[in-house]
Amino acid sequence: MVALPQASERRTSADVVFEDLYEQIVSLDLLPGTKMSEVEIAKRFGVSRQPVRDAFSRLGNLGLLVIRPQKATVVRHFSLEGIQNARFIRTAVEVEVLRRACRSWDTAFDARIDDNLEAQRAAIAAKDTEAFHQIDYEFHRLLCEAAGASFAFETIAANKAQVDRLCILSLNAAESMETLLQDHIDIMDGLRAGDAAAVDGAIRRHLERLDPTIETIHATHSDYFQD
Repeated sequence: MVALPQASERRTSADVVFEDLYEQIVSLDLLPGTKMSEVEIAKRFGVSRQPVRDAFSRLGNLGLLVIRPQKATVVRHFSLEGIQNARFIRTAVEVEVLRRACRSWDTAFDARIDDNLEAQRAAIAAKDTEAFHQIDYEFHRLLCEAAGASFAFETIAANKAQVDRLCILSLNAAESMETLLQDHIDIMDGLRAGDAAAVDGAIRRHLERLDPTIETIHATHSDYFQD
């Protein structure tokens, strides 16, 4: 299960509910427009309504739920403007993270990165898009850690959540995952060589991969969008 960074290692009931619903929304098990009931969710998890209310609030802050007093809470539809804004912020932050990493790459992370890349290859071979998505998430977290900028991943993850659902729609073929894996390899080659220009080009190219698919997804799944 993919979980956003927690403020504490101790997982509360609200954390459990949040992480489960987050994954269901991102994986499109819960489609845009799906109604959510505090009572039903509390019953499913065997908790009171307060942890569910807290989880809903966190998901709302990520732009994944629309919470309306006295009305049903619903999974938020895609927003083209929101997607573009989130991608702008993520690019700005991640480019700076990798510039820092490139200035002095910490080789202590090589083994963990290589293990992650191998796990990506295994997910592609198994045609497991969900596993690939989760491993991709961990890859970008590791880059922040290696750069000594773990604090930045919270911002990256929050903005990544805005487009993760589109990523699931676009990762419908092994070729798509292979392209992203090659981007990751290019990023790592640049970091290990200390080639700032190559790293900058690779991460920007990587984050722009979704551009050609947004219009197609908007056309084929217009009911998922609010604009």
